[in-house]
Amino acid sequence: MLKKDAHSEKTEQKNTQIDEASADVSAGNQTETNNSGQSAEKNAEPAGEAAKTLTPEEKIAELEAQLAETRDQLLRKAADFENFRKRMNQEKQNAIEYANQSLLLDIIPVIDDFERAIQSAEKSADLNAFIEGVKMIEKRLTSQLESKWGLKRFSSAGEPFDPNMHEALMMEKSPDITEAVVQEDLVRGYLLKDRVIRAAKVKVLMPEATPAVASE
Repeated sequence: MLKKDAHSEKTEQKNTQIDEASADVSAGNQTETNNSGQSAEKNAEPAGEAAKTLTPEEKIAELEAQLAETRDQLLRKAADFENFRKRMNQEKQNAIEYANQSLLLDIIPVIDDFERAIQSAEKSADLNAFIEGVKMIEKRLTSQLESKWGLKRFSSAGEPFDPNMHEALMMEKSPDITEAVVQEDLVRGYLLKDRVIRAAKVKVLMPEATPAVASE
């Protein structure tokens, strides 16, 4: 019995050693596997970076594509601007050509009045009625131009001569004045709001020259 127990004890010790050795081997294999995985990951990272890195030819091709896209965008912008410029010029030209449309529409009824006055005068020998009719038309026209468009006719007779408002067509000297004065309106002038658009053509009275005092 003693011999058998000793033999069993040795067998158990031996089996324990084998199990421990197996465990060590398994642990070593696991460690190696982990290290191999980490090494593979580390090796994979440079490979991925290498895949992202473009060759010089690829970089050139990419830049050329970007340049072509930018050029197309600039050409489209230039074409849009040119079309806009042409449209603005056309609208400006139309505005200039038709700027006086409203004014002309106001004058057309006055022309109609003149036509009716002429037709009436041809049928009637009443000169006074014709004159009165023309005066009424003239008054209507000037009143409408002044109230709606700011065109005002001004009189200058008796006013001091102003070269900005008057154009002297005739002159006459007078001993009764000390400065140039408008004696008569030959053609009346017009203001557009506050600006003279046609100077009045006038006859001007000029003061006589003061005789020089004789020296003793």
